[in-house]
Amino acid sequence: MEAHQHSPDSSSEECTVLEAPPGKNACPQHAGKVSDLYCSACECALCEDCVSDHEEHPKVPLSQALDQHRSTLQERLGAVQNRLPQISDSLSFVKEILQQLTNQRASIEEDIQSSFEDLHKQLDVRKSVLLMELEVTYGLKQKVLQAQVDSLVRGEGDLMSTCTQTEETLAGEACVASLQVEQDLRERLGELAGLGLPCQPEENDQLDLVMETDGLRKSIHNLGTIVTTSAVASQSEAMGAGLEQCIVGHPASVTIVTRDKSGGACKSGNAILSAEVFTPDGSIVDGEIVDHKNGTYEFVYMVPKEGDFSLALRLYDQHIKGSPFKLTVTKALEADVEVSPSTTTATNSAANATPSTGSSEGAKRRGKSPGQKKKGSKRASSALGTPRRKTQNPIEDDLIFRIGTKGRNKGEFTNLQGVAASSTDRILIADSNNQCVQIFSNQGEFKSRFGVRGRSPGQLQRPTGVAVHPSGDIIIADYDNKWVSIFSSDGKFKAKLGSGRLMGPKGVSVDQNGHVIVVDNKACTVFIFQLTGKLITKFGSRGNGDKQFAGPHFAAVNKNNEIIVTDFHNHSVKVFTPEGELVLKFGSNGEGNGQFNAPTGVAVDVNGNIIVADWGNSRIQVFDGSGSFLSYINTSADPLYGPQGLALTSDGHVVVADSGNHCFKVYRYLQ
Repeated sequence: MEAHQHSPDSSSEECTVLEAPPGKNACPQHAGKVSDLYCSACECALCEDCVSDHEEHPKVPLSQALDQHRSTLQERLGAVQNRLPQISDSLSFVKEILQQLTNQRASIEEDIQSSFEDLHKQLDVRKSVLLMELEVTYGLKQKVLQAQVDSLVRGEGDLMSTCTQTEETLAGEACVASLQVEQDLRERLGELAGLGLPCQPEENDQLDLVMETDGLRKSIHNLGTIVTTSAVASQSEAMGAGLEQCIVGHPASVTIVTRDKSGGACKSGNAILSAEVFTPDGSIVDGEIVDHKNGTYEFVYMVPKEGDFSLALRLYDQHIKGSPFKLTVTKALEADVEVSPSTTTATNSAANATPSTGSSEGAKRRGKSPGQKKKGSKRASSALGTPRRKTQNPIEDDLIFRIGTKGRNKGEFTNLQGVAASSTDRILIADSNNQCVQIFSNQGEFKSRFGVRGRSPGQLQRPTGVAVHPSGDIIIADYDNKWVSIFSSDGKFKAKLGSGRLMGPKGVSVDQNGHVIVVDNKACTVFIFQLTGKLITKFGSRGNGDKQFAGPHFAAVNKNNEIIVTDFHNHSVKVFTPEGELVLKFGSNGEGNGQFNAPTGVAVDVNGNIIVADWGNSRIQVFDGSGSFLSYINTSADPLYGPQGLALTSDGHVVVADSGNHCFKVYRYLQ
């Protein structure tokens, strides 16, 4: 077999030449050359042919430059990767805000629908009443006129009939036979001539409708307002002497200016602000945020002991510029204390400021706020709580037990506020900063807790007050959500009330009719609702008058169904009828018997005695029903630090929220 061979120069087949790939350091400008230098000025690799063009430039070995580039790239990669958790957190946070915004929109839409449906129902009811009133009024007048018509018709018929008969008789021939008939007709005509018929109208035809719709139309035109603000924490700032220092036991103030994302000043209020004055161990001091309705807010607070504190100011749960601030609290000279103009100014501001509506939510809207009393630092044990006081206390009540430490677990608290006691031997605690309610037995055994943080119906944002309805339902004042939530005894959400009316509900109670008493701290008003949410009445306004309040906190109801309210900044306790008429007022600012330094919790025993938590003096005082001082609860062995809510348990003991110590305490109470 013949082998087929192809000549090397054969044109029948082309020869393909494969070139080796360029080396990894091949010069991009000169083929076949290898780069071994790097020009730092031009930031490029150089081969031997490139060097002449870069004689004046600094050069380093290529391997060194490559290592430096890799190192720099690795550093930048690390820096960017380090940002990823922050961006991820920001993304989650913004998504949460967006979700809350969406939830709030849905909630407000529900409120609008519900409110207008209620208005429609009321209009339909009024329409039915007017139509019924029209029918009744018409019926009465028609009956009178119809009776008159019937009477006249009968009279007319009798007259015409008799006249016709008489005319027929006269037309006939007079004779003996007609004599008796004519005599009867004569008598009948005589009677008819004198017949008393109702010829004058006994009713009139007036039936008009007066509809005063102009005012109603105007009210409808202005009915409801969608409240918001463009303020952001990163641009908002605070100023004022109270930002860095204050005097022990005297009001200090800080001004907060809210700004939008571009740094422009916001011109309206209702932002959700919160403020906290706290020590390193997390203890808090109370205060009040006042919304000036022009984009600025004032935080008024008072610290009862000297030392170094932190002041945290948050807008929509985020720190504003510079927050938290370092705060130094010092004692003042006696002379300074007596005449300090700043003290007078701050006190007047707290008493006379217009309540904020919103969280500051300034009126603290949905968040925390404005106007709302915020966290602060542990209050010092008052001299009134020392053994020296004990000798002045005729009732030697002792601490039975205390429950709680700072934390977020069962039996731990962060800024507990309201307290309630049920007839089923339970103690309920409004755990404000943990957004829940915890329930214990009268012996302090943990039973359950419920509450999910949020701004939607059924969620809690800042529970401050708690009460138990005779039906067993649990009623919770939610300061930041600006409504009162109603839960079943096992913690299932049922309804909310006061939405759109309340500005900063602090305390709740229940009267003998089962009505819900709400103390609105920011509006300085007491509201009374039916459990269905229908408003029965309200009373009070901001000020220092007898029927006014300055930051009211909690309420209790006595056996006469009178409402007892603690007036925080006016340092007094006031008793009102259910209609809002003042019955009694007692207390003044001071440390003596019967004096207060910002009263908070209040309860009434079976004898009508009034028990009051004296926040600034860190003690509990007892008064008779007329407001006369009786005694102290003996708390000297384990001093209170800023007591808040207070109640009487079903077995007759006093339970108090020791907010500064993050616990609640139960004391023997000898009634």
